[in-house]
Amino acid sequence: MNGLLVLANGARFKGTLLGNVEGFGELVFNTGMTGYQECFTDPSYEGQILTLTYPLIGNYGANDEFMQTAKPAAAGYVVDQIAAHPSNWECKGTITEFIERYHVPCLYNVDTRAVTRELRKHGVMKGIIVRADRTEDEIRELLGQSMHHNQISRVTTPYPYVYGDGKYKVALVDCGLKKNILKSLAANDCTVHVFPAFTPAEELLSINPDGIFMSPGPGNPQDVPEIVETVRKLIGKKPIFGICMGLQLISIALGAKTFKLPFGHRGANHPVKDLRTGRVYITSQNHGYAVSDEDLPECMEVILRSVNDGTIEGIRHKTLPIQAVQYHPEAAPGPTDNFYLFKEFAQMMEENRK
Repeated sequence: MNGLLVLANGARFKGTLLGNVEGFGELVFNTGMTGYQECFTDPSYEGQILTLTYPLIGNYGANDEFMQTAKPAAAGYVVDQIAAHPSNWECKGTITEFIERYHVPCLYNVDTRAVTRELRKHGVMKGIIVRADRTEDEIRELLGQSMHHNQISRVTTPYPYVYGDGKYKVALVDCGLKKNILKSLAANDCTVHVFPAFTPAEELLSINPDGIFMSPGPGNPQDVPEIVETVRKLIGKKPIFGICMGLQLISIALGAKTFKLPFGHRGANHPVKDLRTGRVYITSQNHGYAVSDEDLPECMEVILRSVNDGTIEGIRHKTLPIQAVQYHPEAAPGPTDNFYLFKEFAQMMEENRK
């Protein structure tokens, strides 16, 4: 079936609709060459239509072991070619079967390079995936929908649970947790107590954790002042570590500001420089907001920066055991370059115990 991707600025891109499912969301792009199923199941894409710039998607198939959450979170996918005959020893099915199983809108045979140029020029914006026979009135009505701002509520766990059995007890605030974060913490001798995103600080502290972990998640950090207040109450009580949204929430709680990037950082090869050592790490990233350098509080030290645009990629507190990064060490770019961060968190908890 012929389909269209229509953007809020009027731009249109032709393609083929997979099935007949239509979609609405904020259109973004990811430049990764692999990891398409991990992207499709990353909670940070909640409410977004994800454009993949790599031209062939599905060449190594699909496997439920690659999923980062129980089901896809994105509002839709825009891709160029879909591989009909994948080849890989871990392949359990085609990516087409995976997408159709979860009824996610998908437009393929699209010039994704042109879509990416449009977003790089004008910034991310609302978009819709629709049948090509939709009338102009129907398209205007669909584009007129308001974006929702409760993304974290849509992806957080509905109930607490425990993962792993290690030396260090971690209270993890689930703002959009990925499976590999749990595996990485468990590999560093942690028992992870996962809590819903809006759990009060008192409940998190009631288990007497060795540390607090703030997970990644979707949306604007300024839309969840309740979680910021929770972090504020935890400061000075326990060691705290955060990833992506976790960094932004910790930074706001410490007194920093955040801002929206024009088209975000989404890909698997973003270079980040450690200002302490001069070493550059290859990182996986997925965020549309960043911490501002404007009026940074005195207590915060910037320890990592993006080589591409100079934005803040890592912070730590000058006197308290608090540290956070903007990128995703659990996504294994490198592939092991950034696993040291989980070890540093374990060290923070060990030193605090003493």
